[in-house]
Amino acid sequence: MNVLSVDQFSKETLDKLFIKVSDFKQKYQTKEGRDHLFRLQFGKQMCSFFFEPSTRTRISFELAARRLGMGVVTVEDAKNSSTVKGETLEDTIKIVNLYNFDLVVMRHNETGSLARAAQVSKIPIISGGDGKGEHPTQALLDVFTIWERFGRLDNLNVTIGGDLANGRTVRSLANLLSIYDGNTINFVSSPQLKVGDDVKEKLKQDGTGFKETDNVDSVLGESDVIYWTRIQKERMENPEEIGAKYVIDQSKLKIIPEDAIIMHPLPRVDEITTDVDNDKRAYYFQQAENGLYLRMALIDSVLNGEI
Repeated sequence: MNVLSVDQFSKETLDKLFIKVSDFKQKYQTKEGRDHLFRLQFGKQMCSFFFEPSTRTRISFELAARRLGMGVVTVEDAKNSSTVKGETLEDTIKIVNLYNFDLVVMRHNETGSLARAAQVSKIPIISGGDGKGEHPTQALLDVFTIWERFGRLDNLNVTIGGDLANGRTVRSLANLLSIYDGNTINFVSSPQLKVGDDVKEKLKQDGTGFKETDNVDSVLGESDVIYWTRIQKERMENPEEIGAKYVIDQSKLKIIPEDAIIMHPLPRVDEITTDVDNDKRAYYFQQAENGLYLRMALIDSVLNGEI
């Protein structure tokens, strides 16, 4: 099965996936465990196809596949592929299918492109990011990190701040959190970067409480999770008009509860200052590390037909 959207995941599927992630994470710490993981998908092949820059997603997916015993063919800058000559995405995927790959991981700058690719592919496609649409595996590792820290994914107060209009991680995370009961989401942004109406409508349908504000101090003190994002200037026509920018720094740490966690999908620019990194509440590097184990478990589950 393809992994294109968080909407295809139920609580039951997530429970099983997270148990596997925890198991893989534990096994990865020993040589015996790594040897076991290496045999799980030994000899299979993954094509890594990225039309946009990536560090964490691409590297963790490729390492995840290799740690499962798979071979990996990388197209790091797919804009240098035959698509620049006018070849359609559909034809590109058809060719990839002919080369006996078992799995394709793809990131594309155009929203909806992953769905187009999946329509013509006979092998599973996992999204590594779909324009302004979704980033399902980022959201999966995000909620796994929250689950690992709190032992639950319900009755949480989650503050999501920054560029909510262009951030695909925001859309995917909010949709996943809406599966669970009792969650409240606080959206913090300048008026130009407000979260999309489609996200808010989904939360209403699922009965998930939310509010919007441009006053970050008003919500930080009640938050279990603070999820911050960078301003995505590459998706804006006039980035110089973005208005106010929100920064988590030492002054904000005085407001944030001691048992809360601060998350970020990375890369950060300056929206979380580096002097926050050593605070026990800073979870964004643990979050990024979890991406490896989550993607190992996801690849294994997809190839075993469990998802």
